[in-house]
Amino acid sequence: MRIGFDGKRAVSNMTGLGNYSRLVIEALASDHPEHFLYIYTPALKQNPRLNLINSLHNVEFRLPPTTGFSGSLWRSFGVTNNLRADRVDIFHGLSNELPLNIASGHVPSVVTMHDVIYRRLPYCYSAIDRRIYDFKYGRSCRNATRIIAVSECTKRDVVELYGIHPDKIDVIYQGCDDSFRTIHTPQSLAEVRTRLNLPARYILQVGTIEKRKNLELTVRALTALPHDIHLLAVGRPRKGYLEEVMRVAREAGVADRIDVRQDIKFADLPPLNAMAEAVAYPSFYEGFGIPILEALESGAPVVAATGSCLEEAGGDGAIYVAPDNPRQMGEALRAIIDRTVDTEAMKAKGKLHAARFNSSGMTEKILSTYRKAIENFSSGK
Repeated sequence: MRIGFDGKRAVSNMTGLGNYSRLVIEALASDHPEHFLYIYTPALKQNPRLNLINSLHNVEFRLPPTTGFSGSLWRSFGVTNNLRADRVDIFHGLSNELPLNIASGHVPSVVTMHDVIYRRLPYCYSAIDRRIYDFKYGRSCRNATRIIAVSECTKRDVVELYGIHPDKIDVIYQGCDDSFRTIHTPQSLAEVRTRLNLPARYILQVGTIEKRKNLELTVRALTALPHDIHLLAVGRPRKGYLEEVMRVAREAGVADRIDVRQDIKFADLPPLNAMAEAVAYPSFYEGFGIPILEALESGAPVVAATGSCLEEAGGDGAIYVAPDNPRQMGEALRAIIDRTVDTEAMKAKGKLHAARFNSSGMTEKILSTYRKAIENFSSGK
């Protein structure tokens, strides 16, 4: 099978959509060398996260032609000409969108929908961004031969908000990078702790520092925890939210226990999870919540929020609290720190739940979706 991918996020994004895109490409190419993968990207950058993909013999990057469409216009319109020239059997938009003219491109297509947060939490986006996402992503859902949703929550949203028949959507959970399954030695953990100058004891929260991720809840909960417990927030601040969080921290008297890091390398995330007293993920809304899965694989106890898909990501290996209830968050974290809950049982359940999300299982389900899409396209469904 010749499989084409929208590769922009795989090449350019270091988190979220980029991680998902690279994971799918790496797993499919490694597990199924009989298939050939074309990665269509407006530009190709030096990115060490592409080292594995670059080493695979059955993967090629495709750039815009020297004449005609280039950049985003090529990605939106011109790439369909390349799909036909490369005789791809299926095209997969890995990050919510497909070329705007894919319906006339004579190629079956699949789009992965990660979330529709711009509809559920409109205050997180500007009005123009909401309109653009609604247009592009809604059109992609309607034009795709089949849709992959990363959670049952996202599937429900796509059905409700875009009027898509549920039979057109396959829920395929994503896995996480194998590095989160690493067994760390005390020496390797000590090296990371010293190199990054980490607090002796900390709660870890990973993700963009924005209102939706709800770092403020964990900050408020910190007042219920012993004074030697710090909060390590790993992520890029956005739209002044960090200033708001630090104001709350100062008012609560915990500002000196907040440690914000923007420059943590991906390779350091597994040991950061492994050394955490607990991992907090109180987001108001997510499409899946990959940091929860990463924490479970690392053997860290997790406290997450109710209200979207996070119960799917954490299963019975996590504790869940209301995203607007600092008291509940504080009590949950305190129970883990004081061991008034069986943290070893939590970790065992978390590992067992995380095992459902292995990459090989993901690839087999994705290939099944491709086959259904090709069959549906051929039969005109």
